[in-house]
Amino acid sequence: MSKTAKEKNVTKDKLIGMKVIDGDGNLVGTVKDVGFTVGKTGISLNVENEDGEARSFDWDSIQGAGDFVVLKPVAQAAAFAQPAAQSYAAAQPVQQAQPSRPLCQTCNQPLTYIQQYQRWYCYNEKKYV
Repeated sequence: MSKTAKEKNVTKDKLIGMKVIDGDGNLVGTVKDVGFTVGKTGISLNVENEDGEARSFDWDSIQGAGDFVVLKPVAQAAAFAQPAAQSYAAAQPVQQAQPSRPLCQTCNQPLTYIQQYQRWYCYNEKKYV
């Protein structure tokens, strides 16, 4: 079967240096390397946060990768990003509360708020709205 428009190949060179955000749009860190574990299938991303702490994320925990890497909403990503999210919430309390996720006007899928860019993004359409 041929690849569809939604199936894009992401190279190691493109991933390294890419910003990683959680499902709520909080900055988690930057991809430093891509690796794998011998005897297991799949790859993982080695991510470093602003404090220099490193964490590895299995590719299964990645929701998407384009201009940045977005993690699926899991406890691992939330715990890693928690300190940054709290400090940002203190500076911007109004931005923290998102009442509900609006739908894309084109495809009617839920949008994701990207805190770093303060914009809504549609992963289905791969564009900001």
